[in-house]
Amino acid sequence: MNSEFLDEHTAAHIAELFRSFSDTSRVRIIYAILDQEINTSGLSELIGLTPSAVSHHLRGLRQMNIVQARREGKEVFYSVSDPHIVALFQQGVEHVREKRIR
Repeated sequence: MNSEFLDEHTAAHIAELFRSFSDTSRVRIIYAILDQEINTSGLSELIGLTPSAVSHHLRGLRQMNIVQARREGKEVFYSVSDPHIVALFQQGVEHVREKRIR
């Protein structure tokens, strides 16, 4: 690990990133699109939230650059935008599942 301290700006962005993972609905949305694109209605059915609620969470996740949108005609498909986010999220899931097994 680097011996330098994190500056306040970087620390604030890291805290904001992890805050994005603090809501169970957002966590379930991210998990659903880790390795595939899904539209809002598909996410709504998969997760059991209203399309409005899914759209609300996706808007925040897009603002944080965690998900990206791709338009195909009238449909908008969402996926995780960065392999770092995929790795971070997968490690979090593995950590929780490993602790649960013990």
